[in-house]
Amino acid sequence: MSTLTGQQIADAGLTGWVFLGDALYTRAATGSFATGLALVDAIGAAAEAANHHPDVDLRYPHVDIRLTSHDAGGVTERDVSLARTVAGLARDAGVSLDGTGLSRLELALDTPARDGVRPFWREFLAYEGDAADGDRPWAADELGDPMGRLPVVWFQASGSEEPRQRWHLDVWVDPSQVQGRIDRAVAAGGRVVDDSEAPAFWVLADTEGNRSCLCTWQERTA
Repeated sequence: MSTLTGQQIADAGLTGWVFLGDALYTRAATGSFATGLALVDAIGAAAEAANHHPDVDLRYPHVDIRLTSHDAGGVTERDVSLARTVAGLARDAGVSLDGTGLSRLELALDTPARDGVRPFWREFLAYEGDAADGDRPWAADELGDPMGRLPVVWFQASGSEEPRQRWHLDVWVDPSQVQGRIDRAVAAGGRVVDDSEAPAFWVLADTEGNRSCLCTWQERTA
């Protein structure tokens, strides 16, 4: 099954879900552990029936849900279908879904020697990064936690001129949240360094010049 683009996902009109570049995300505001546990149980039964399983994180006041097709390397129609099912289960339980405040963190290493340093970080972090690793197909420029708990690390090709910043953060957010994030970061002393690739991403810097990116799915091919 082929993966969907960000625009195709947006056109599906899912309520309460956001696409953060790699998967669909939502948060169910349950208000109690017991309500959350009951919702997780219902989601589990639906997932078994569909033979397609989300990542679910149960907390006292909420449940976080992530949907992606590992075998396809992205979001597919299976995820959209299960997202609709989860929305119905939440509605039946009197629980609201809202993913707009969620974000996803990636760590990026700017390097002119990706192939030389990548093996070290794979072993140092006990990450995966080959097509044969498990059921998560990693891109050639990234490594990932096999348990899906820690941020993906990807290796961005860069020049070797000094001085240069080695590490930066990529924070994926829903498009509706970007301007507010930028405004608050600038009010806190930061600045927008580069918006030439917006709305795919904006480069911001803190007062010492440390750069990081705010990213969205917009104007990307996948």
